[in-house]
Amino acid sequence: MGFPPKSYWYLLCVIVLLPALCHSQDAYVRSRATYYGSPNSIGTPTGACGFGGYGRTINDGSVSGVSRLYRNGTGCGACYQVRCKVPQLCVEDGVNVVVTDYGEGDKTDFILSNCAYSRLARPNAALKLLAYGVVDIEYRRIPCQYPGYNLMVKVHEHSRFPEYLALIFLYQAGQNDITAVEVFQADHQQWRGMRKAYGAVWDMGRPSPGAIKIRVQVSGSAGQTWVQLSSMVSSKWKAGDVYDTSIQLN
Repeated sequence: MGFPPKSYWYLLCVIVLLPALCHSQDAYVRSRATYYGSPNSIGTPTGACGFGGYGRTINDGSVSGVSRLYRNGTGCGACYQVRCKVPQLCVEDGVNVVVTDYGEGDKTDFILSNCAYSRLARPNAALKLLAYGVVDIEYRRIPCQYPGYNLMVKVHEHSRFPEYLALIFLYQAGQNDITAVEVFQADHQQWRGMRKAYGAVWDMGRPSPGAIKIRVQVSGSAGQTWVQLSSMVSSKWKAGDVYDTSIQLN
């Protein structure tokens, strides 16, 4: 009796390994979470990601500070499903949070806003869960979803026209990271990289005069690619300006 053809073994490997690979992509990581106090129980406008007021209210205030997941600011804006492991007090699906800050706790990966932590709880059990202070959790990264919003580019409040430009990206949907940002120098006809200032803030000194074209490097499980944004920053930009890119990085 002969051996099966090579195609048989290839098919067998696909059948056996594919479910395992799919499962590993969706696997939860065990950790711990705590919470911080803030006015109105939502986020803080002084978070390390640099989001300002957006970081307080995005995702209805269900936001979090992280430590390992911060990744020198690359993790800012990422979304995670966090599930509490106290079954008598916690809802099964947990809470979805957006990373807006850096924070370290007692062997915790998440320092949740008060309202995010409370949303882990079953009805009428929030006070009991808050009394724990720190709880065992499991988490996984999930795609961010912002129905009705495109990716926005904001001229950060620290910008000073015309000598210093800082940008931050808002409503970044999907599950990819922005790992590089470049602007087009019309006077030299070339792309110039921006510096990662801190958190999710990118900056540069003395940008070229005129409207500013932007492209971003997007990194994820499928690799890296450059995406040129359809909108341009106005030649008369000023701190606080926000531009709709008309696209989403899904």
